[in-house]
Amino acid sequence: MVILILLALALVFGLGAWLGAPYLPVLSADTQSLLDLADLEAGQLLLDLGCGDGRLLKSAARRGVRGIGYEINPLLWLVAVINLWPYRKLVKVRLANYWSTKLPQADAIYVFLIDHYMAKLDAKLIREVTRPTKVVSYVFAIPNLEPVETTKNSFLYNYPKS
Repeated sequence: MVILILLALALVFGLGAWLGAPYLPVLSADTQSLLDLADLEAGQLLLDLGCGDGRLLKSAARRGVRGIGYEINPLLWLVAVINLWPYRKLVKVRLANYWSTKLPQADAIYVFLIDHYMAKLDAKLIREVTRPTKVVSYVFAIPNLEPVETTKNSFLYNYPKS
């Protein structure tokens, strides 16, 4: 029984890593700087692609920012739903693969993807983002695209590209 549980855990966490990035929680100090970089006002909408345990969305909700998180790992999705319960009027978490979901229009999009998937993300954003949207990428840059602003570990881009 223990082996089956371990295999199931490896499967759900491996799926997330295979489709974008392994689960690594955002450091608390980085959460605030990422939100500062996005420069959102209360009432604006933030999408978190691969929201993990929901900590970035929680910090955003504390600022009055609305959010939608996408998480493919059912365990992490459940943790995020529980963590975000007090903010449920501002934040929704969807158990979904954001690669196969048409993204709603938002004021900002946050991602933490491994380098290998950044060009794929760029193509998705080019297809789907039709109004001015800030894209904040944690750690990895979008290839062949000059960021509007950078910090020690993140990049800010504007879409649609001009």
